[in-house]
Amino acid sequence: MQIRDATPEDWPAIWPFLHGIVAAGETFTWDRDVSEEQARAMWLLDPPGRTVVAVAPEGTVLGTAKMNPNHMGPASHIAGASFMVAPEHAGCGVGRALGEHVLRWARAEGYRAMQFNAVVETNTRAVGLWRSLGFEVLATLPEGFRHPVKGYVGLHIMYRGL
Repeated sequence: MQIRDATPEDWPAIWPFLHGIVAAGETFTWDRDVSEEQARAMWLLDPPGRTVVAVAPEGTVLGTAKMNPNHMGPASHIAGASFMVAPEHAGCGVGRALGEHVLRWARAEGYRAMQFNAVVETNTRAVGLWRSLGFEVLATLPEGFRHPVKGYVGLHIMYRGL
């Protein structure tokens, strides 16, 4: 797979799986009824942010990530990122490849660390992936996320130095 900068032409491939993941309400903190226009504005970032896609050799978009300063001003040396993998490509290494890419980008851009502000504790696949890439859970906000099936569950803040 190739990981490259996302272009506006990639949006029609990103939107269907992004919309499905957000609408399911199990792993992402966005409003479940986010409009396509809102989602596009929040996902396709301008510098200093960056959005990438993971693409199969035949051109299928498998997943996407956006990365950016986690905070502004004197805290802008900490990076943040968000990830979406098309469900039909889950478990095929797309998330790991995107995670490794984002970590390389953050180091190259001079960030000192990366922080994930909201990893749903029941998203065990993501929690396991981030732990395997060196992230640790700094804190868990009890009942910080309203899961549509499991009710109120914890929301992890995860961190890794670079």
